Amino acid sequence: MFSQIPQPLRYAEALLQRFAQLARHASADALLGGLVEAAAQLSASELSQLYLLDATHTRLTLSAEWQDGQLQRRAEASLPSDYDGEQLLQYCLCQNQLLSLTELDSSLHSIGFLPESGQPWRSLLCQPLLDEHRQVNGLLLIASHKPRELQGFAGSLGQLGGFAIAQLHLLQRLRAPQSEAAAQPTPSCASGYGLIGDSPAMRSVYQLIGKVLHNSVSVLLTGETGTGKELVARAIHDCGSRRSKAFVVQNCASLPENLLESELFGYRKGAFSGADRDHQGLFDAANGGTLFLDEIGDMPLSLQAKLLRVLQEGEVRPLGSTRTHKVDVRIVSATHHNLRSLVEEGRFREDLFYRLSHFPIELPPLRARGEDILRLARHFAVEAACFLQRDAYRWSEAALEHLAGYAFPGNVRELKGLIARAVLLCEGGELLPEHFSLEQTPSEGSAPLSLRERMDRVERNLLLDCLRKNRGNQTNAANELGLPRRTLLYRMQRLKISPSEV
Repeated sequence: MFSQIPQPLRYAEALLQRFAQLARHASADALLGGLVEAAAQLSASELSQLYLLDATHTRLTLSAEWQDGQLQRRAEASLPSDYDGEQLLQYCLCQNQLLSLTELDSSLHSIGFLPESGQPWRSLLCQPLLDEHRQVNGLLLIASHKPRELQGFAGSLGQLGGFAIAQLHLLQRLRAPQSEAAAQPTPSCASGYGLIGDSPAMRSVYQLIGKVLHNSVSVLLTGETGTGKELVARAIHDCGSRRSKAFVVQNCASLPENLLESELFGYRKGAFSGADRDHQGLFDAANGGTLFLDEIGDMPLSLQAKLLRVLQEGEVRPLGSTRTHKVDVRIVSATHHNLRSLVEEGRFREDLFYRLSHFPIELPPLRARGEDILRLARHFAVEAACFLQRDAYRWSEAALEHLAGYAFPGNVRELKGLIARAVLLCEGGELLPEHFSLEQTPSEGSAPLSLRERMDRVERNLLLDCLRKNRGNQTNAANELGLPRRTLLYRMQRLKISPSEV
């Protein structure tokens, strides 16, 4: 690390002191400022800059700069992170490559990111900074007015910068409000799966998803129409070990048997009339990834036998071909039918049923997720307003009560449609009950709710919604509701609202 540095022992001592100084900083600004100061002074350079990636990994932000012996108080500059030309910073970031130039030529290189100076910048070193997962989080740059060989400083400054990045993340976690930290879901049932809902029924689903992310066991998703089976299938793929490969969707009820077979397995030129070229099937398109077969219960029996062979042997034979070839595809299937009943009726193969249902996950209907209705409604309203390029809408208490007392036979899909329609109808900036066309009827097959039960359900949803909006802070929630805190606690106990739901 120090082989190309003059007086390496003295340099190592100075580097060790800089590590100790950075470890003592208690604020992010002081930490980042200390890093650019250390980089400039250790390398005897006139300029040091630190660029950090934003949360979306689409922008590079100048977070700290040291020039001519002092910390610069420049406004944060932001650059796109994509590399599509001769940009030096973006090249280092996208290629994760060290860049060292002893003869920096402004006519050859784009150096607009360097500050103006009375003398031209002649040498430059750009070092990617890695986090504990070996992923690039930012760039540390040093530059000099003299033509110098700066590459010898790359290893030590990279280590110092990586240490500063780790310290920054630690400070951010320590500075996070306790209520915010408490509101973060556990990894095993996190909203990181891209799903919305914290009801006990959804937490059980999250736990089951976590069991199948990193293996290729077949998953069967069951539940009523509109409960979000495709979203769960995509979450299993996007958060699992196959996320870098394709996620392919096919609805088995949308095509007749012959077309469905050719779509799944592909065909060779001349296999049938109109087959004027080879066609790749969905199993080949999903090779290495996931194939989601929706409405698997509607697949014809003759095609079920061919699907079973693919699952057993991992081989596909396209129509019109005499040869099979191997594929590595994970199958996630879904149905709103009771497959076991279809097996008993002879409409679904028993052996295929057992192959597909290694790990069944039943998705709850929305009426069993009462605590999630208002949260989903707010999410869909924001989504619809963004799509229509309108300002965010306020919710009247009457509209929230209106939604909370409805059974939603169409589940989440129905709720999303109702919210979209309400947003289109709303002209005054506030969503009202008349914007929703709901028939307040009890769910099919259930006993009618008494007035007391209806009022308790409405009150429970309103309390949960207010507590979540205030990140679990009971004092703030009580103030917003106009209640003494003791009254709020009493009502939470009576309505069986647990902290885990909040």
